[in-house]
Amino acid sequence: MHVTDMVMHIDNTLAEGSRRNVEKALTGSRGVIRAHFNDRRPHLMLVSYDTDSTSSFEILAQVAGQQLGVERVG
Repeated sequence: MHVTDMVMHIDNTLAEGSRRNVEKALTGSRGVIRAHFNDRRPHLMLVSYDTDSTSSFEILAQVAGQQLGVERVG
């Protein structure tokens, strides 16, 4: 297992409940260990994932598939 982190910027303005739903959807995905939004900067999300099981491109595609604008920032 090789764990790494990625910071994503979500372009859409999401209510707290919507942010939690995105977190739950990602955390339930193959290879994603944890996904959570920054409470002080609600457009930023940190995702910890296993690079042996998934990739940053797959995670970004999953978020974009939820009709959200997203890009990797770190």
